[in-house]
Amino acid sequence: ILHKIESEIQKYPSPRAAVKSALRYAQEEAGWITEDIINGVAQILEMKPIEVYEVASFYDMFYTKPVGRHPIRVCTNVSCLLRGSKKIMSSLCKHLDVGVGETTSDDRFTLLEAECLGACGGAPMMIVDNDYHENLTPENIALILELYS
Repeated sequence: ILHKIESEIQKYPSPRAAVKSALRYAQEEAGWITEDIINGVAQILEMKPIEVYEVASFYDMFYTKPVGRHPIRVCTNVSCLLRGSKKIMSSLCKHLDVGVGETTSDDRFTLLEAECLGACGGAPMMIVDNDYHENLTPENIALILELYS
């Protein structure tokens, strides 16, 4: 990870500008952003840990608490909302037997709300891991989730 972060730093005029990339690489490795990761990234990028934490807690793509093996992020912004994201979220809650922000008992999925995920033309949509799934219906959710064991 350190090599990737150092490579990112070279792309910017200041090491601090690589904070999102550093957090992304660390989360890919660890699954979520721990306190140790916050402290390590802060040290590498010459930042205060609180500054790194502020970035990690601001963006919904970073998980500051443990998540299941397959995080599900459902877009609830305007386009998706108008095209039925509430029904999608409700169907997922029912299918997975969890509430928003919760993890299934087998640690397979964590269900999360997300701000705009940049796929308004395919609304409603969700991301599972890093895979986009667009034009969701309550009927096709179960088929999609079967792809993730």
